[in-house]
Amino acid sequence: MSPPDPKHDLGVLTGLRSGKRSFYPAYVRSTERLERTVQALDGISRALVRTAEGPRALVEAVVRAAAEHLQAHWLLLAVADGALRAARPRFLLYADDVLIDDEARLPAEPREHLAVLRSRPWEAASSAPGRAWVRAPMTLDGEPVGGIAARPGPGVDVADTDLAILRVLANQAAVALHNSYLFHAAAMLRGRTEELSEAAERQARDLAARNAELAATQERLFGAMQRQALDDERHRIARELHDSVTQYVLSAGMTVEVCRAELEAQGGRAAEIAGRLATAKDLNRQAVERLRAAIYALHHTSEEPAGPLPVMLERLSIVHLPTDLDVRVRMEGSPVLLPPHAEQSILRLVGEALFNSAAHGKAGRALVRVRYRPEAVTVSVSDDGTGDPAQLRRALRLSRAADLSGRHRGLTNMVARAEELGGRLSIVRSGMGGVMVRVEIPLPVRTPREADDDH
Repeated sequence: MSPPDPKHDLGVLTGLRSGKRSFYPAYVRSTERLERTVQALDGISRALVRTAEGPRALVEAVVRAAAEHLQAHWLLLAVADGALRAARPRFLLYADDVLIDDEARLPAEPREHLAVLRSRPWEAASSAPGRAWVRAPMTLDGEPVGGIAARPGPGVDVADTDLAILRVLANQAAVALHNSYLFHAAAMLRGRTEELSEAAERQARDLAARNAELAATQERLFGAMQRQALDDERHRIARELHDSVTQYVLSAGMTVEVCRAELEAQGGRAAEIAGRLATAKDLNRQAVERLRAAIYALHHTSEEPAGPLPVMLERLSIVHLPTDLDVRVRMEGSPVLLPPHAEQSILRLVGEALFNSAAHGKAGRALVRVRYRPEAVTVSVSDDGTGDPAQLRRALRLSRAADLSGRHRGLTNMVARAEELGGRLSIVRSGMGGVMVRVEIPLPVRTPREADDDH
């Protein structure tokens, strides 16, 4: 077998099968074309890699790669009107190593090609041999969406392979521009979705807050309606007590006094009976005082604005008492806002103690002291009366065991109120000479439910 013909192998590799003297010049031209093709393919790959930088960088890379391949004096890439609406830039001209996207700066020749690529992109495929310029279409899904137009450099013979490279570059630009649009549209949609989600969450939070406010308002309104109903009933009872019961008790007291005076004038056994009626008169006076205190308490409702505990104690000391007992209120430490049920219990406890000082202890002066500490609040009522602390403690023990007469029920109620708040009540001799009732309530004050659980 004869060795292979080198000329035949060279023809297979280059596509040149001639043995004439023109063989080598044709070979050189083919080699140059192959090198330019490889360079253009490299330019395409570099352009595609730059897609992540955005459509502007991609279009610039495509225009430069195409211009280098044709050694072009100028090269224009343009998107047709109505196609790839979101694509930016809509055209880009490469001339003398300068990129232009301002239509006012376009030379006359590229401007003519721009008009064709914009309005009649299908004509980009109609470039004919022998012309000083070339065009290549830019298609997407088989539809023309623009194209490339260029004036090749001197001595550049544009072949079908060159036009194919231009079409590849243009089509890759179209796909990348379209994908970039889809990517940015998806990003915008995600951003919009996140905004809508955040807005929905904010609205949900606002709605929950408004629902909570509405529920709290409804609760306050219901409570106000209940208090109004109770206030109306209290006023009705207070009027009835004032207009009827108090008058009856006063009339009974006057009758007792008249009888006592008549019996006392008769002397003897009648005088002894008159002494007993004096006790009845005193009891009647106490009953009237109690009635007046109860009438005030019934009238003391929401129409009088609430305030801190010391302020409410000042009001209590001025209005609540049935006698001319001189009461002073003293506060120590930083006031702590107590729950409403606790302040109400303290007010009633102090009111009972002051009434006892005035009615039973015959006191002329009393001191209410409120001391705030981090761990507890202490309230004490001291007087200068004639009460005996030891006798009161003994009476309290008997009353809690079995108070059939109810004479010391007030002391028992005071102890119960203190215990409901988790506190402790004590009765000792005061520095003023009379009795001091002292209640110490630990902080935080326990709720009525906690008190019920303990029982």
